Amino acid sequence: MTQIVPFDAERHLDWIALTDAMAAGHDRPRARIEDVFLYRDTDTLLNRSAWIEGLGLAVKCATVFPGNPAAGRPMVNGAVNLFSDETGMLEALLDFHLVTKWKTAGDSLLAARRLARPDSRTILIVGAGTVGRSLRAAYGAAFPNASFVVWNRSPNAADRFAADHQDTTVARDLATAVQAADIVTCATMSTAPIIEGAWLRPGQHIDLIGAYRPDMREADDAALGRATLFVDSRDTTLHHIGELKIPLETGAITEADVRADYYDGPFARTSDDEITLFKNGGGAHLDLMTARYILDAVGAP
Repeated sequence: MTQIVPFDAERHLDWIALTDAMAAGHDRPRARIEDVFLYRDTDTLLNRSAWIEGLGLAVKCATVFPGNPAAGRPMVNGAVNLFSDETGMLEALLDFHLVTKWKTAGDSLLAARRLARPDSRTILIVGAGTVGRSLRAAYGAAFPNASFVVWNRSPNAADRFAADHQDTTVARDLATAVQAADIVTCATMSTAPIIEGAWLRPGQHIDLIGAYRPDMREADDAALGRATLFVDSRDTTLHHIGELKIPLETGAITEADVRADYYDGPFARTSDDEITLFKNGGGAHLDLMTARYILDAVGAP
């Protein structure tokens, strides 16, 4: 029987347990991944599939229509299908927003648990949208003693964000906020860089999430040049997402400048003064790991 997993299943989930499950998933054979991207102006269809031996198969279809919110509709929609590795049978149909929320923030949190300084006390969230709220929950689980700051192009959205969360204040000037933060996690829809390398200081961890198209970036060349670069998967980031694709094409960085992904390591900072920068590409293998974790956490119907 195919199990239906709704969004309210998240009451069974835990951020630390999810990232542990993601880490264990990368100890298995490397995922086979195929992505298909279709574009119509600013609208996007992402069809992502992954197969991990012993874990199963997942197919995730996502539509991103930036004009939807103006009409009161969600910008991102889709479906996640989880199949048995043994039989190929459909095991579960999972709520798209549930898997996406936990996968996206969990991906960044796994990187932060390995790259950010454990004594990080100030975390800046750039972008007060849905993903930013997920990041507040995820980072709060791993850094319970940290204080949070939020910056958003629309100050009213940042004010609402801060009002909804304890130990969270609003930054009015992005440069000042970046300079003061130990961790900067960025989830915007920007196509032009908004994080400047001149603002960075030794010991910081930079987490870039928003860019998912070839024409999108959140950090400039100077930021990439000052930091040690990490990605979740070379296969789904380097030549697909503008964050790295553009500077690779211009020669601002080379593939050798990317130290590691979750498979090839060493995925760790080497000193307290090192600036680490992680690009969250969110491939289908992470959707598969997250979907399997969710199904295991929820249990049989």
